[in-house]
Amino acid sequence: MEAWATYRTSSAADWTPGRLLRAKGDSQVSVVLPARNEEATVGAIVSTIRQHLMDRVPLVDELIVVDSRSTDQTARVARAAGAEVVSQDEMTRGLPRLTGKGDALWAGLAAAEGDVVAFVDADLRDFRPHFVAGLLGPLLTDPSVEFVKGFYHRPLVGAASVEADGGGRVTELMARPLLNLFWPELAGFVQPLAGEYAGRRAVLEQVPFVSGYGVETAMLIDLLDLVGLDALAQVDLGERKHRHQDTAALGRMSAQIMLTAWSRLQRRGWASPGTVPAALLTQFRRGGSDALPSLEREIVVSDVSVQERPPLAQLRHRVPRRRVAAA
Repeated sequence: MEAWATYRTSSAADWTPGRLLRAKGDSQVSVVLPARNEEATVGAIVSTIRQHLMDRVPLVDELIVVDSRSTDQTARVARAAGAEVVSQDEMTRGLPRLTGKGDALWAGLAAAEGDVVAFVDADLRDFRPHFVAGLLGPLLTDPSVEFVKGFYHRPLVGAASVEADGGGRVTELMARPLLNLFWPELAGFVQPLAGEYAGRRAVLEQVPFVSGYGVETAMLIDLLDLVGLDALAQVDLGERKHRHQDTAALGRMSAQIMLTAWSRLQRRGWASPGTVPAALLTQFRRGGSDALPSLEREIVVSDVSVQERPPLAQLRHRVPRRRVAAA
């Protein structure tokens, strides 16, 4: 793990847009942002990418925002800032309806035309162009690299203090112990759940996309099986600022990661074949109109099941031509 981390880890500062433009050659680069109700942040991200990586230095050829059933002005704001906006539902029309980030990512990959595709979350604040350039660096300069994962410091801002790396709670409490236990080859990834990553289209089209919050976990495991650890790399992107979810939401996220890992264990024969784990998560919410007198808490049951969109290569013939989302 130490040998891999030393060999396959770099910093975004190593990859300037000008250097990457020279290394790019004839390759086409797409950037995809999955977005659901992100009108407050998506415009600034799109504007930064357009200004620095498309207009000033033509490193990025295509910038796509996937509108994931937003009820706010995400699509309008993204389009006004200069992105091409596609609808998750239009890109998956004729296929089973799935929910969650993973399906939006799959739709974005289907819409993109680049040889290299980078994914960036749409809720980032203080976004800088090195978030994209850093991900592209290893891919455009080393043909043996197939996939690059970002990592960063994630400050958790509290009422009275700031914890420099307190934002990765699900990573430290769930994902990292799980990967170390069953997939120790992946232990060198600093941020296995990071939402910023990039890969070669030919490889990304060969792996399934989990519909929920297990998408990043599944992608790492599946790519490890497909191309091997040496084809995977990571890049230090500095500091990442975004909104944080409450503890109950993190519990639901963790449950989806567990179910995703279970499905991969079954495929390896490490879990009972045919066994379907329970996909209902019971949580307790203090107070509320339905609180039980003996508990002084309300019982909340959530469906945390995950589904998978098959590898795009298997369904390419069923994916429609790109459709622009409604305003």
